[in-house]
Amino acid sequence: MESPQLKLSNQVCFPIYSVSRLITKAYKPHLDELGVTYPQYLVLMVLWENDGLTVNQITEKLLLNTNTLSPLLKRMEKMEILQRNRSSNDERSVIIQLTDKGKQLKIQALAIPEKLLNTLLKENVSMDEVIQLKDTLCDWIRILSDTDKNKD
Repeated sequence: MESPQLKLSNQVCFPIYSVSRLITKAYKPHLDELGVTYPQYLVLMVLWENDGLTVNQITEKLLLNTNTLSPLLKRMEKMEILQRNRSSNDERSVIIQLTDKGKQLKIQALAIPEKLLNTLLKENVSMDEVIQLKDTLCDWIRILSDTDKNKD
């Protein structure tokens, strides 16, 4: 019995999964120069935008669980990219702050997004298409996050 709904070629999720893996792979040589992984780069981007966030604030922005983020932050602290300090207002909260080394990585990382975008734009993908896709994916993230929250 044929089940078209279970054919890989009919799945919306598979191209998204594949593109995510390929984008991460495309970032790798650039991030290797910085000495960070893609998840560490995401943490850095959050902190470059707003330093001094709590672990919970970072997990919310990156849609990660604390048990996923905590080991990542510990490794970054050992690399002397950031510091983890207990909040003086609430001992349960841990404040994450960039070190000078973490702040310097921002300068090295400035060209990375443009390099990756140029790869797409060389292949007859328009900037409008990139923006439209990003907006659509952000809508899906919102919808799926809301659905996930309602399960709790």
